[in-house]
Amino acid sequence: MSTAVNWQIANLERELKDGYVYTVHYTVDANDGTYSSSAYGSLGLERPEKLIPFKDLKEIDVVKWVKETLGEEKVKEIETALLAQLSEQSSPTRSVGLPWA
Repeated sequence: MSTAVNWQIANLERELKDGYVYTVHYTVDANDGTYSSSAYGSLGLERPEKLIPFKDLKEIDVVKWVKETLGEEKVKEIETALLAQLSEQSSPTRSVGLPWA
Protein backbone atom coordinates (compact mmCIF):
# COMPACT_ATOMS: atom_id res chain seq x y z
CA MET A 1 0.00 0.00 0.00
CA SER A 2 1.29 3.48 -0.76
CA THR A 3 1.77 6.23 1.77
CA ALA A 4 -0.41 9.31 1.55
CA VAL A 5 0.87 12.68 2.71
CA ASN A 6 -1.88 15.27 3.18
CA TRP A 7 -1.46 19.00 3.88
CA GLN A 8 -4.45 20.78 5.44
CA ILE A 9 -5.23 24.17 6.89
CA ALA A 10 -6.25 24.03 10.56
CA ASN A 11 -7.02 27.74 11.00
CA LEU A 12 -6.42 31.23 9.64
CA GLU A 13 -5.80 34.50 11.47
CA ARG A 14 -6.96 37.59 9.59
CA GLU A 15 -7.67 41.29 9.85
CA LEU A 16 -11.40 41.98 9.86
CA LYS A 17 -11.18 45.27 7.95
CA ASP A 18 -9.96 43.71 4.70
CA GLY A 19 -9.59 39.94 5.27
CA TYR A 20 -5.80 39.94 5.06
CA VAL A 21 -4.62 36.54 6.31
CA TYR A 22 -1.46 37.10 8.32
CA THR A 23 -1.04 33.68 9.97
CA VAL A 24 -1.82 30.20 8.70
CA HIS A 25 -1.99 27.18 11.01
CA TYR A 26 -1.45 23.96 9.08
CA THR A 27 -1.19 20.22 9.61
CA VAL A 28 0.61 17.57 7.61
CA ASP A 29 -0.47 13.95 7.97
CA ALA A 30 1.19 10.80 6.62
CA ASN A 31 -0.64 7.49 6.58
CA ASP A 32 0.37 4.14 5.11
CA GLY A 33 -2.90 2.37 5.89
CA THR A 34 -1.58 0.93 9.14
CA TYR A 35 0.48 3.68 10.77
CA SER A 36 0.13 7.43 10.83
CA SER A 37 2.17 10.46 11.83
CA SER A 38 1.44 14.17 11.81
CA ALA A 39 2.97 17.59 12.21
CA TYR A 40 1.51 21.00 13.04
CA GLY A 41 2.91 24.39 12.18
CA SER A 42 2.11 28.08 12.05
CA LEU A 43 3.37 30.45 9.42
CA GLY A 44 3.23 34.23 9.13
CA LEU A 45 2.45 35.66 5.71
CA GLU A 46 3.49 38.95 4.16
CA ARG A 47 0.68 41.20 2.97
CA PRO A 48 0.20 40.57 -0.76
CA GLU A 49 -0.29 43.40 -3.24
CA LYS A 50 -3.68 41.99 -4.21
CA LEU A 51 -5.92 40.45 -1.57
CA ILE A 52 -8.28 37.61 -2.33
CA PRO A 53 -11.55 38.18 -0.44
CA PHE A 54 -11.56 35.96 2.65
CA LYS A 55 -14.83 34.29 1.61
CA ASP A 56 -13.26 33.32 -1.72
CA LEU A 57 -10.19 31.57 -0.28
CA LYS A 58 -9.86 27.87 -1.03
CA GLU A 59 -7.84 25.44 1.07
CA ILE A 60 -5.85 24.24 -1.94
CA ASP A 61 -4.67 27.83 -2.56
CA VAL A 62 -3.70 28.43 1.06
CA VAL A 63 -1.78 25.12 1.16
CA LYS A 64 0.06 26.34 -1.94
CA TRP A 65 0.94 29.60 -0.13
CA VAL A 66 2.27 27.61 2.84
CA LYS A 67 4.41 25.36 0.67
CA GLU A 68 5.74 28.29 -1.38
CA THR A 69 6.58 30.27 1.77
CA LEU A 70 8.26 27.30 3.45
CA GLY A 71 10.19 26.45 0.31
CA GLU A 72 10.76 23.14 -1.41
CA GLU A 73 13.57 22.07 0.95
CA LYS A 74 11.54 22.62 4.15
CA VAL A 75 8.46 20.90 2.68
CA LYS A 76 10.60 17.88 1.81
CA GLU A 77 12.16 17.95 5.30
CA ILE A 78 8.72 17.86 6.97
CA GLU A 79 7.45 15.06 4.73
CA THR A 80 10.67 13.04 5.14
CA ALA A 81 10.42 13.33 8.95
CA LEU A 82 6.83 12.04 8.86
CA LEU A 83 7.82 9.11 6.65
CA ALA A 84 10.69 8.30 9.06
CA GLN A 85 8.15 8.23 11.91
CA LEU A 86 6.03 5.74 9.94
CA SER A 87 9.10 3.59 9.37
CA GLU A 88 9.96 3.67 13.09
CA GLN A 89 6.39 2.63 13.95
CA SER A 90 6.44 -0.32 11.54
CA SER A 91 9.98 -1.47 12.41
CA PRO A 92 10.92 -0.04 15.83
CA THR A 93 14.59 0.59 16.59
CA ARG A 94 13.99 2.09 20.05
CA SER A 95 11.91 1.36 23.09
CA VAL A 96 11.24 2.61 26.61
CA GLY A 97 10.59 0.72 29.79
CA LEU A 98 12.11 -0.87 32.84
CA PRO A 99 13.64 -4.34 32.77
CA TRP A 100 11.98 -5.30 36.06
CA ALA A 101 8.48 -4.09 35.21
